[in-house]
Order: sequence, then structure tokens, then C-alpha cells
Amino acid sequence: MFEPPWTPAAELVEALRRDGEAVLAPSSLGVLGVSAVDLDSLKPCWDDLPPDGYLRDGGRYRFRRHGCFVAEGGTLTLAPHRAHWQPLDYNALHGGIQRWFVPLAQEMVTSPAWTALLLGLARIASALKGEQAWFIEAHPFRIDTSDGIGRPTPEGAHRDGVDLVAVLFVGRHGIKGGESRVFDAAGPAGQRFTMTQPWTTLLLDDARVIHETTPIQPLAAGERGWRDTLVLTLRSGGFQGP
Repeated sequence: MFEPPWTPAAELVEALRRDGEAVLAPSSLGVLGVSAVDLDSLKPCWDDLPPDGYLRDGGRYRFRRHGCFVAEGGTLTLAPHRAHWQPLDYNALHGGIQRWFVPLAQEMVTSPAWTALLLGLARIASALKGEQAWFIEAHPFRIDTSDGIGRPTPEGAHRDGVDLVAVLFVGRHGIKGGESRVFDAAGPAGQRFTMTQPWTTLLLDDARVIHETTPIQPLAAGERGWRDTLVLTLRSGGFQGP
């Protein structure tokens, strides 16, 4: 497994401007106004994720919830629950349909660590793209190996149609695979690495790079393994919709 290409916290915005991507170590999350210890309080929420009923490949390997927020002027507001929607241009497998997922757990939404994290990401997005309101969608995922294989990104390498994507690695158990891959959207350059330290955070300028995560398989045949992540997307101008 390849080690992530760590980005010094002080160089985060510069790295995003230069490369379109950055990877923060758990010890560097202070740049977002939160710590790995703070975020650990959210981990139990991943044990209560309902199955994703919209998988068009027939799989049963993905569990998730969904929530929407608006960050503006240092204030985070929970938006009314809405369907998650992406155009087919960005998600050829699941785009073009309204997907209604179960809302986020209250323990997550009301956590001070949660508020700090989302506001911290909004500050980074404003430093990168200009001060403005940010429309944030939150997706806690568990991908498991109950069917023998789990696909974190069944749509393949993709963009999300937003301004900034944050992929926070939460944990993994009894699996192999799950390699993160990031490619230049306009050329052949790219890199691959595996996130293994909880709360490692991959940040992506969605206009400049595409990303994917390779499938996971159980380390021991017949035994269930899983990989937990939190995906946060920040978009200017409003939430995506039909």
C-alpha cells in the first residue's frame, strides 16, 4: 500500500491551488478547526447506517445517510431534508434520479465537532474560490463485503459537480483494497495511495481532478469486512437539483 502524499497544514490552500488536491494527516486537522479526537465522538454513527436502496448494479454493499447544510458568515444551518441528485454528466450510473436517503443521526448533526468541521471546510473553500455561502451535502458511507466485494465508487472515476470535495477516512476492518486514486481531469497525471489512519482527509478541487476508490474484498473468505468514510461536498450557488 502506498502512503498518502501528506500536505503540510500551512500549505493546504496553496496545494489545492497548485495541484487541485491535498491530503491532511489526522494530526493536521487543526487547520479545519477540529481534531481527530473531537471527531472520534462521531464514530458510533457509522454503526447505524441504513442500506442504500438505489444501487443500480444490484449490490447490497453500501450503507449511508444524507444531510444538507448551508455555511455562511461563520454560521452553519441545517437545510430542510432533500433528495440527493446528480446529473448524468457526473454520475452515469446513478445520475438523473432523485435519491431520498435517511437523514443524518441527530448525534452527528448536533455535535460541536461536526459544526467545526463543516465551517472549517467552508473557510478553505472561500480561501480557494472567494468568500460566499457554501451549500454542503454530507454522506457518511459504510461499504461492506457481505456479497464478497464492495464498491466505494461503483460509478468509476468521476467528478461530483461541486466546488470542493472532502473525503474523510473513518476506519476499515478485515479488508484488502480500498485504494484512493486521483487523476488530473485534463491530462494523464495521477496518483494512488491507501488511507489507513482514521480521519485522514483528502481534499479535491472538483473542477480540476477526478477521483475513485478501488473495490474492497474480505481478508478472510466468508468473513464480513467494511470501510467507513465521510464524504462532504461544497458547492456555490445552491444545491444540485433537476
